[in-house]
Amino acid sequence: MTLPLIITICALILIAYVFDITSRHTKVPTVIFLLVIGWVLKQLIAVFDLQVVNLMPLLPIFGTLGLILIVLEGGLELEVNKQKKPLIKKAVLSALFPLIALATILSVSLHFFTGAKLIDCLINVVPFCVISSAIAIPSVQNLGRAKKEQVIYESSMSDIIGVVLFDFLINNEVINLGSFVHFGIELAIMLVVSLIASIGLAFLIKKIEHHVKLVPIMMMIVLIYAVAKAYHLPALLFILIFGLFLNNLDEFKQFSFIRYLKPKILDVEIHRFTRLVGEAAFLIRTIFFILFGYSIDINDLFDLQALPYSIGIFVCVLLVRLVQLKITKEKLLPMLFIAPRGLITIMLFLSIPIGAKLTLVNEPMVLQLIILSILVMMTGLVVNKEGKEIN
Repeated sequence: MTLPLIITICALILIAYVFDITSRHTKVPTVIFLLVIGWVLKQLIAVFDLQVVNLMPLLPIFGTLGLILIVLEGGLELEVNKQKKPLIKKAVLSALFPLIALATILSVSLHFFTGAKLIDCLINVVPFCVISSAIAIPSVQNLGRAKKEQVIYESSMSDIIGVVLFDFLINNEVINLGSFVHFGIELAIMLVVSLIASIGLAFLIKKIEHHVKLVPIMMMIVLIYAVAKAYHLPALLFILIFGLFLNNLDEFKQFSFIRYLKPKILDVEIHRFTRLVGEAAFLIRTIFFILFGYSIDINDLFDLQALPYSIGIFVCVLLVRLVQLKITKEKLLPMLFIAPRGLITIMLFLSIPIGAKLTLVNEPMVLQLIILSILVMMTGLVVNKEGKEIN
């Protein structure tokens, strides 16, 4: 049984790699292929009546690792300087206001239909309000550098703001002034921890001379994230700050400790580290979406009771995004359709406390919204030809 399993895993990852390469030409997001692979694998196992260990408990683990690596990969690609300041500001606002607007519209609507507590409604709808960087970033490789940077910033910030908001809601049964003060303290602590940890890890990358050092650094990053998460701190903020810090050491040359790190020499190791993060992100993302595809029940995909709600939510997503793009005077195509739901939606949905779960928000709705958003994004990218933009 061991050899067939090894052969299967290797074959699946290589097939996913081929899809990842060809997606640049077909403009079909790799995640579509991965979900299909997972579902087909499940059907083959059922047909041949094979005994397979239950892998579903691994889904949240791979999801967490994937989220860390994808945000880190995004941070390592982004430049922070005076020239990028308008882009960063616009991306943060583009992530924040649609998320807040969507969360408000959907939670009030859910409260009206179900009569549930408003805070429980908020907890249930936040997973639908977050753009999935795991799907958005790999899908825009063919776009120009400016739009690609915007998607990386916007989707990464959407992930972080969404997770922070979700954690804030589940950790505060009653929201009052004290809740916001406590949150402000947690945010300040995380910023200090992020800066200290980023400097310390950069020092270790430079100082360690053993031939194996980048994997231990990766483990330290995950450890810091997990410990911060255990104390209900906005841990994803550390991941983004660390990535930005490593990729923008030249912007901090005026500080003596940065000069001690010798940025020009360190850049070689940072380049190696960036390659490692990219490779690891591809592997973890591939495994996660194949596992998720494996977990799909085809009946959930065509659940007619959930479908109207799924379509209604996605229409709200597009309308809010349309308003946002009009306000910021952005081109509508293809940006209007680059609002996929995916890994982060699944992770937050699985994290909803049992006491706050609402029956109306269920697995079929999550699956349908994810598939619908990916298909619409794919259509938008295929229709959008090079150099063609619509106001």
